[in-house]
Amino acid sequence: MALPLYSQAPDFTLPSTSGSNFRLSRDMAGKPCIIYFYPKDFTSVCTAEACSFRDHFEAFRNLDIAVIGISRDSIATHLRFIKQYQLPFELLSDEDGKVTKLYHAAIPLIGMPKRITYLLDAAHKIVAVHEALFEGSEHVRTMLQALNARQ
Repeated sequence: MALPLYSQAPDFTLPSTSGSNFRLSRDMAGKPCIIYFYPKDFTSVCTAEACSFRDHFEAFRNLDIAVIGISRDSIATHLRFIKQYQLPFELLSDEDGKVTKLYHAAIPLIGMPKRITYLLDAAHKIVAVHEALFEGSEHVRTMLQALNARQ
């Protein structure tokens, strides 16, 4: 089950493909963003989801919304994934799974990562969420709909 709507998104720090550590409260201070958790780079649904975010990136940028992807893959794997699919956004590495668990993006008991997307407002309150393991592109459509409804 996802974190509740209108709750404060937990702060975290993770290694980023930008080459530095990403800290939500510092790097997105006063900015809305999308944080999407996904199981694994280069798998079919995860690739479709990342490419869907890529294909709609201009729409998010025009709304001043950053897109950040998080999985348990290493930075090296993320960098290959970004290069192969020309992804224009940062990917963060949560190799130990702590942030994944913090955001309820792991299946309880077995800890396997799941697919969940959060839209955070400028104060980092959760204003939209979509959770569906096998529908990667639907996450993008849901976030765009939520953003359009907020306009």
